[in-house]
Amino acid sequence: MFTFDQVGNFSVSQLCKPARVITAVNKQLPGPALHVHEGDTVVVHVISNSPYNVTIHWHGLFQRGSQWADGPEMVTQCPIRPGMRYAYRYNVTGQEGTLWWHAHSSMLRATVYGAIVIKPRVGGRGYPFPKPDREEVLLLGEWWNDNVVDLEREAFLTGNLVRPADAYTINGKPGDLYNCSGGRKHHRHQTHNLKVQSNSTYLLRIINAAVNTPLFFKVAGHRFTVVAADASYTTKYNTDVIVVAPGQTVDALMLAEADPSRLYYMAASPYQSAVPALPFSDTTATGTVEYVGQRNTKQRQSRLVMVRRPRVNDIATAHRFLSSLTALVRPGGLTVPLAVDTRMFVAFGLGVSDCRKGQTRCRRNAPVFAGSMNNASFVLPTGAVPLLEAHYRNVSGVFKRDFPDNPPVPFDYTKPPARLGFTAKSTRVKKLRYNATVEVVLQNTALVARESHPMHLHGFNFFVLAQGFGNFHHQDAAAAAATEKRYNLVNPQERNTVAVPPGGWAVIRFVADNPGMWLMHCHFDAHLPIGLAMAFEVQSGPTPDTALPPPPADLPRCLD
Repeated sequence: MFTFDQVGNFSVSQLCKPARVITAVNKQLPGPALHVHEGDTVVVHVISNSPYNVTIHWHGLFQRGSQWADGPEMVTQCPIRPGMRYAYRYNVTGQEGTLWWHAHSSMLRATVYGAIVIKPRVGGRGYPFPKPDREEVLLLGEWWNDNVVDLEREAFLTGNLVRPADAYTINGKPGDLYNCSGGRKHHRHQTHNLKVQSNSTYLLRIINAAVNTPLFFKVAGHRFTVVAADASYTTKYNTDVIVVAPGQTVDALMLAEADPSRLYYMAASPYQSAVPALPFSDTTATGTVEYVGQRNTKQRQSRLVMVRRPRVNDIATAHRFLSSLTALVRPGGLTVPLAVDTRMFVAFGLGVSDCRKGQTRCRRNAPVFAGSMNNASFVLPTGAVPLLEAHYRNVSGVFKRDFPDNPPVPFDYTKPPARLGFTAKSTRVKKLRYNATVEVVLQNTALVARESHPMHLHGFNFFVLAQGFGNFHHQDAAAAAATEKRYNLVNPQERNTVAVPPGGWAVIRFVADNPGMWLMHCHFDAHLPIGLAMAFEVQSGPTPDTALPPPPADLPRCLD
């Protein structure tokens, strides 16, 4: 049992600025880590002392049998209002590795987030790799000097995107390359330090909790062996750079075998794939790796080894890493379903729309940013009934079951069209029968910019069968058949978040064996409120164990 006994105000001073009040959990940034074993039952009491509505999403957890605890505001629940409380209850079954939790209301996940570490079941078969000497959680994040709720509100009112962050962070600390972070006076408080023993192996649990930015991660003088991603074991993959999009996690072994007399930088730097370029912070968060048992710290500081970070637009390095991971096939493990029941081709990205209701500073009859999937810009319910409750109680008028399987008009998705039309706002879901095998081609578009979007699916892992650049020619039977021959149906990586290549596509496949209402959306937080999302409505199965249970009695209620 865990208690988030205060989701409320916490004062933090960073980057030469006066202390700023943020919303945080238990007065921690990042928030407390949940350490559990596979098979455990988890109860988290969330008590809101925040001035804002809040929900908590347990990112990557399946929530089978506890669908009401998934957390996205107005999808599975009403928000927890200021002064109220709610107990999230769920089982951690069939998953091992690193996941995380974060706020799923407003832009609060900039400061309301933390790790979920799922160890193998007690008495089970343990890790599929030699047990490391130590484990370390590294949460990569973003920091704004201003109130993030105010920034999001400003963006909504004007129809613009939220401005770039002022810094990136490692475990809440920006590191000593930023103003007021360098030098001995600030180093200890502003830079994360990992102490290591020579010839010891460390399991780094790396989480991209950043709001809007994919990140490269490196440690000077050291290499990694990736062993898991999104809480799914992978075949061992050796690399000197790790790439994590917002929402993704990577578990990597690092052997401490460098010269112990020196101090080494770790660095999280931005991966900016957008063409034309969108605003971003071209800065680097740093931490240090320090070998213990060495003397003369002053001399070691002068011998600090810098990281050579990748270029911000190094698409080749990012794609090499993201497309090279494969699943570790273990006895009794999942197999890729071969027969497909439902096929979808979803063209998605940023486009334009007219002003939404409430955008009082948006110029009328002038286009503003809008995210869309198959030309549908998703709008969350604004009444008193979230999507899951409307599904369970068969409430009409909350959503429509008509999300299209294909774009309304095919075009060259890699180029802006000659005339950019407005996307339509709606709350449309795709109905799936229980246990159907679903294949979705996620096709990036270049309506406004060609960039890599991290697409996250709630309630499921999916297999990434293939990914590439350009158009996926789904209407050309010969071209589609040729591409399908390249599908990895033996050991494709399992993910809950896929970084779709910029100007490209990814093919995912999953089995809809979890009844409920499950959001699929871009994990750039700036893109969700402007509509880059949709939802799957999965029907109940034929038995009580495969049916959606009734809501818990203490489920938060919306204000009428």
